[in-house]
Amino acid sequence: MSQEPPQHSGDPGHQGSEGWAPRDPSAAALTPGPQHPDGAKESKGRTKRPKRPKRTGWRRALPTWRMVLGGVLLLALLLVGGFIAGYQLVGIPAANASATAQSNVYLYEDGTVIARDGEINRENVPLRRIPRIIQHAVLAAEDRDFYSEDAIDIKATLRAGWNTVTGKGRQGGSTITQQYVKNYYLGQEQTLVRKTKEFFISIKLDREQSKDEILEGYLNTSYFGRNAYGIQAASHAYYGKDVEDLDAGEGAYLASLLNAPSSYDVVTNPENKKAALARWDYVLDGMVKHDWLTHADRDAMTFPVPGKAKPATALSGQRGYIVQAVEKYLTSNKIIDEGTLATGGYRITTTLQKKKQDALVEAVKDNVLSKTSDDREADRNVRAGGASVDPATGHVVALYGGVDYTRQYVNNATRRDYQVGSTFKPFVLAAALANGSTTQKHRAITPNTRYDGTNERTVQSAAGSTGYSPANEDDVDYGSITVREATDKSVNAVYAQMAQDVGPDEVKATAIALGIPQDTPDLTPTPSIALGPATASVVDMASAYATLADHGRQRPHTLVVKISKNDTELALPARNTRRAVSREAADTTTSVLRSVVDGGTGTAAQGAGRPAAGKTGTAEEDKAAWFAGYTPDLATVIAVMGQDPETGVQKPLYGALGLARMNGGGAPAQTWAAYTRAALEGSAVKDFELEADEGPEEPDPDESAEGEDTEEAGGTGEPRDGEDTEEPGSGESHDEQDGTRAPDTASERSREPREPREPREPRAPREPREAGPAPPAPAPPATPADREAADRETPGPGTPGRDVPDRAPASPGTDPRSRGGQDHHGPARP
Repeated sequence: MSQEPPQHSGDPGHQGSEGWAPRDPSAAALTPGPQHPDGAKESKGRTKRPKRPKRTGWRRALPTWRMVLGGVLLLALLLVGGFIAGYQLVGIPAANASATAQSNVYLYEDGTVIARDGEINRENVPLRRIPRIIQHAVLAAEDRDFYSEDAIDIKATLRAGWNTVTGKGRQGGSTITQQYVKNYYLGQEQTLVRKTKEFFISIKLDREQSKDEILEGYLNTSYFGRNAYGIQAASHAYYGKDVEDLDAGEGAYLASLLNAPSSYDVVTNPENKKAALARWDYVLDGMVKHDWLTHADRDAMTFPVPGKAKPATALSGQRGYIVQAVEKYLTSNKIIDEGTLATGGYRITTTLQKKKQDALVEAVKDNVLSKTSDDREADRNVRAGGASVDPATGHVVALYGGVDYTRQYVNNATRRDYQVGSTFKPFVLAAALANGSTTQKHRAITPNTRYDGTNERTVQSAAGSTGYSPANEDDVDYGSITVREATDKSVNAVYAQMAQDVGPDEVKATAIALGIPQDTPDLTPTPSIALGPATASVVDMASAYATLADHGRQRPHTLVVKISKNDTELALPARNTRRAVSREAADTTTSVLRSVVDGGTGTAAQGAGRPAAGKTGTAEEDKAAWFAGYTPDLATVIAVMGQDPETGVQKPLYGALGLARMNGGGAPAQTWAAYTRAALEGSAVKDFELEADEGPEEPDPDESAEGEDTEEAGGTGEPRDGEDTEEPGSGESHDEQDGTRAPDTASERSREPREPREPREPRAPREPREAGPAPPAPAPPATPADREAADRETPGPGTPGRDVPDRAPASPGTDPRSRGGQDHHGPARP
């Protein structure tokens, strides 16, 4: 068979056997087209695509769309593969060991057992026993879309992460299902492994259990504070009733506790009542929004105050106070969270020393409790708190929280709702010395600097009168007086002016540097800050005074040396020593405070039998009396407080312990001396090694005829240059030096005699007037009318014409009325 191709005729109209039209050679020759490299023409329909230009410059750093698409697909494959693998590998485990939790053991520094705590208090109840309104309250607080959402709320989780990253605070993004898995199957540790397990277990659990079963488990495992696990235990712990008997308001409060159990307990932490009420309102508003509660019922509700806590008898005496203080230290420093600690099994070695702890309890018993009587109504209001800190280590070595934890639940050593009074004044002096401050006439402030101590002298700023005219104790006029003498006698007029001279902001900053927490209530930078309206705790004050004792070196105080579980130690926060004020400033302050003990208002502290420095203080209306002092090796603060045992309202201590008036130089200083003597018994007596700068002596204006370093007194607006100053008032101070009454205005410390002066005409008694709040500073220059209005008095109870001398004033700009009428959660600050 021939392989020769078929021949076609040259006739243009003729078609070959294959049906193709014959090519016209001439047309082909005239048609331009792309050429092959060998000169042949490119066949029709195969035009060559032009080359893509190369990427140059910054475009080379950008991925192509193919790369992006490939990356997205790869990531999707990885996520899907990871999800499938995780779902297959992670199973639902058995319940964790919280149902059989161990006790926590609290030890003294030497290993002696203080207390055992941590038995799980739980009573499981079926969901049908829990009223729907209570269930809805929990949903409104924790997960309002629980019944309609999946086990994992991706949006909430991402939102919580974003808020945390952007500084809006750490917020939870977990659903109730996730929280239940964490409580029942896992733990509270914040690790990636635990979160991953929680993710997959939640998805599986949501497929295997109904929403009702999950909610029931959640309500029976959640921690509500007061060692109560589950809604039934919480109902009894806070309201003394079964969960079936709770009303909507009570249920909303219990639901609020899930967010921060101890912080929102308004009985144990009355200072947090505002935050607890805000959370309670949030829950109720959520119930209304979801039609679980009517507007009418919501508007008719009042806050359901929970009952007093009823701790286990194993925590009687000081044991419960110690456990509470240690738990607060651990949780506030984020060493461990409440829920995890409550599961038990932790061995906690504290900084407390048994000898000193026993000595503090005995000192309070002998000098405070033994002097109370059932026949005196005022004695039922007496409370006491104490704390002792080693200046060299910052260790809290002794703690007194109250007469008995099972009888008085609130810890008087750590509470922050009583004014510290004049124990704050050393911080003003330390600030002046540390900052090189000067008076209004540009004289350096030293212990020998003279001030005008006239009663109700108006505080002056660079712009003129501030309008603030604090009264001295018993309205005594001291005239020209040195800073050292003003500290001995606790002269309010001098220290208010000094605070203005230093700068209230600088005073506040120095107090914080010494150890007073920045968030201390009423730590307001105005001239009145010197008189101590701030409500620092006893432990806070002991820590700050320890800084002065250690020559201005500050180290955060601690209550814990070691915490471990199953021989695994938990990390404790670093406690770095830092310089709060210069050694010269701290030592000079100590030198002045030694005079207070040697011959001022704190002479009762001499009973310690050791070199000592300290300061007395009394809160507004004698609601608390303080003594804060230290030896070279021990700083201790003692406070006696007045509080109604039924309502929790702060009460004046007039008549308590058989005394007409309570003050820091009496029972507090006596208790301090007894404790310090016993605590340091057997140790070598140390003297202070001070590098103090007393400053040059300044002449008395009455003797030298020189002008004083101040401008106005008594709000009169008249210049006092060259004017004779009054001698201190003839009326004796109410603080006696025999130990039964050691007031904040004791007789003058011994010093070189001066030439006698002509007696002045006695002052006419003034009519009592209501006290107003201390105005803020600075203020514009005062007019004569302003100065006249500033001349005011406040008669104290039972003492006509008496102000609140050497006592903390009401915070500036607040309601000047007394703090009565509060509910039993604790006094409400103005």
